[in-house]
Amino acid sequence: MKPVYIRDDAESQRQHLSAVGQSLCRRGWLPGTYGSVSIRSGEAVLITVGDLDKRVMTHQDTVMVDPFEGLPLTGEIEWPPDETAIHLALYRRLPDCGAVIYAQAPCAKALAPLTDGSGHLSQAVLREPEMAQALGLSDACLPALPVVADRLDASRIAEDIVAALEASAAGTPPVLLIQQNGLVAWGRDADEALTRLECIEQLSHLFPADAVADEPAVARRNAR
Repeated sequence: MKPVYIRDDAESQRQHLSAVGQSLCRRGWLPGTYGSVSIRSGEAVLITVGDLDKRVMTHQDTVMVDPFEGLPLTGEIEWPPDETAIHLALYRRLPDCGAVIYAQAPCAKALAPLTDGSGHLSQAVLREPEMAQALGLSDACLPALPVVADRLDASRIAEDIVAALEASAAGTPPVLLIQQNGLVAWGRDADEALTRLECIEQLSHLFPADAVADEPAVARRNAR
């Protein structure tokens, strides 16, 4: 394994990551052992360990992995979660990405249309100006959130995510939905990723999406 640069404040990052994980767990986004959070640490990636109940996690329940294969660096004693490949795919694809949250967000499922049987990518198009503003996008660039199929093999999900990002005509979407499973949010840091997660969760209450076969789902305002 080639040498990997790690930030000098890696221990402080571990403390911060564990605090973020506990907060997400308390708010229902990382129930039980589900989900994971990661942040960049220099060239490496610091991520919550696999099969961990986030309610009791500490800074010791994090693992530093290499950015290529997702393997623990020398000296690490824990093992990363199965969905590590998803985190790494985003870091490789998005140079400005500094944090990733892989979460269960039940209300966000309302925004995820079903993919077709062939596994093609779908999208939830949010046509309300309020949605674009809340997600930090201009009115002229209304977000189309990619939806990928949930697969047992996380590396396949990672491949679908890369394909979805490459196919996005309106720039990089702030959130990506996983069919019937939750969502992935990212940002320049954990705070921005969390803000995006909160935003799409709130919007899913206000603007439920209708799934339309072979067409993008369109979020419509509830009748007043």
